[in-house]
Amino acid sequence: MNSTSASPPEPPRLRDFLARRPTLRLDAPGASLLGAEILASSALPRALADFAGKSVLVGAQGQLATARALIELDGVAARLVICPPDFSDDRRTSALTQAKVEIVATDAPLAAPRAEDAAIPRVASEWVLPTSGTTGAPKLVAHDLSGLVGAIDPSAEPRVWATFYDIRRYGGLQIFLRACVSGARLVLCDPQESLGDFAARCKAAGVTHVSGTPSHWRRLLMSPHVRDFAPQYVRLSGEIADRAILDALRAAYPEARIVHAYASTEAGVGFEVADGREGFPASFLDGLEGVDMRLADGALRLRSKRTARRYVGRDDLVLRDEDGFVDTGDMVERVGERCFFKGRRSGVVNVGGLKVHPEEVERVVNRHGDVRMSRVFARKNPIVGDLLVAEIVLTETGATRPQAAVRDEVLAACRAELPRHMAPASVKIVPALEVTAGGKLARAHA
Repeated sequence: MNSTSASPPEPPRLRDFLARRPTLRLDAPGASLLGAEILASSALPRALADFAGKSVLVGAQGQLATARALIELDGVAARLVICPPDFSDDRRTSALTQAKVEIVATDAPLAAPRAEDAAIPRVASEWVLPTSGTTGAPKLVAHDLSGLVGAIDPSAEPRVWATFYDIRRYGGLQIFLRACVSGARLVLCDPQESLGDFAARCKAAGVTHVSGTPSHWRRLLMSPHVRDFAPQYVRLSGEIADRAILDALRAAYPEARIVHAYASTEAGVGFEVADGREGFPASFLDGLEGVDMRLADGALRLRSKRTARRYVGRDDLVLRDEDGFVDTGDMVERVGERCFFKGRRSGVVNVGGLKVHPEEVERVVNRHGDVRMSRVFARKNPIVGDLLVAEIVLTETGATRPQAAVRDEVLAACRAELPRHMAPASVKIVPALEVTAGGKLARAHA
């Protein structure tokens, strides 16, 4: 008896999710993009056939144009290279070379569709993103769509999301994909927009779910607009969520569910913590659904179908070890039944021959009631070597107190709770701390 083998299933496309839930709506200042609008027509400057099977740099200037290009080109282009908007010319040029880009998708005027567009074979597009480093040649990592959406529940009810992230970064891309998969409304933040204007748009849209880095949230907490809207769900990712920021958000939004999530461009979405405490339960190391975790040499390693597949254009770099785990570079300490993030391996500073993670010191500094955020770093001293210095931004209440008293209290708390070499030698009160375009506290090793 003759039998024929079944044809392999076609690779999923972002457009398929949209077709099932065309209620997607993306809002930027003064403009919106609707899912039904994307399904009805193309906005690419060239016919789809020109992009078929090629390595494409998504070079649109705005987030809405970028979103539309990603939806239209997924399943058509062999590779989608997504560069953040603040990429320098040198890093962009390096990415073009490493990813062997053949064509750039811009937000130029629409070209008329051509008949050959209808016959384009569907492909499993490779999604390529740079890691979060800001200097040197970028490290590009390749994902596939199934991995990128692996942590998203396709049956979730549509919500009204907002994000401080740009969708051209991994954290923002995850929220954009959530909106596409669930047919949600998503309010996007523009870098030229004031916090007040963004908060007003969130309120007008009825935002229920908001995501950002702890530094994003600290900046909102320092503004008079923190209570202009009342989210039901607050999500933190991208940096260590310490007790101070979690407690501050609980005070600002007592009715909200507050979650901090662990994810990285290389490791993908790992897990989320919803118990209101910093760190994560040590039981996570025994395994979570779809994610294996381990500590090796003090660093967190993850293995799942959500991790990136490989580095692009860098044969000298290995993404996974022989067991399939990705070394995240995030250092973790287990204390009893809880695990705490110490900081990045690359961020360690040397004080008197001893290694210090600045984030561990900041965790103590930030717990002071008059401190909203802090940055700890090493400063060269010609006599005794490196010394730790803490820069702090005060809360509204703290700003009314004598500065010398606040500095003395912060120093006393550090000396009481930390080993001698980890206590800052000095504390400086500053009006603000620099935050990168990606929403993270600017550090020398970033």
